[in-house]
Amino acid sequence: MKILCIGRNYRDHAMELGNTVPTEPVVFCKPDSAILQPNFPFTIPPWSNDIHHEVEWVIKIGRVGKFIEPEFAWSYVDSMTVGIDFTARDLQSKLKENGLPWEKAKGFDGSAVLGTWIPGPISQGHHSIALEKNGHLVQAGNTVDFIFPLEELIAHVSQYFTLKTGDLLFTGTPAGVGPVSPGDELEAKLDGKSLLRLRIR
Repeated sequence: MKILCIGRNYRDHAMELGNTVPTEPVVFCKPDSAILQPNFPFTIPPWSNDIHHEVEWVIKIGRVGKFIEPEFAWSYVDSMTVGIDFTARDLQSKLKENGLPWEKAKGFDGSAVLGTWIPGPISQGHHSIALEKNGHLVQAGNTVDFIFPLEELIAHVSQYFTLKTGDLLFTGTPAGVGPVSPGDELEAKLDGKSLLRLRIR
């Protein structure tokens, strides 16, 4: 199982970090060890002082595919949920400044948090995501605002990576990313339904 992630798929998020709006999907990977075990708290690693939350719509692949055409992309979606892509922003900035890969800032242990899965068939309509921190809304987005819709994402990544049953695709985060601190409580929702609760320590 592999975790494929899309960066800068919301225009407002790219702009809030001072990044250019991409002309093709920005793809990076997380190892399977990045998945936080269910019901575990997220522990801030000792080597970072600036861990940011990034709420995302996440889909699970249901069958093997390669060079998938956009019109068939939805038939590869098995289920969906909401997730959090934790990012060590301080480490990421340092690595980017030196022209180095930034997998360490994205793929560290526990950096991929998943909510309860909603099984397919999945509606091809638009889906909303939201994240609350300590009861206050901090991020909200909708897949209608994707720069690259899911059909294009699946078609694009399948050119480079054979998609296999159980693979995960994090589809990008909207604006509002920000730091977490010990004691914070996060709640993530998909289409208004709470699917993820998490304590930070």
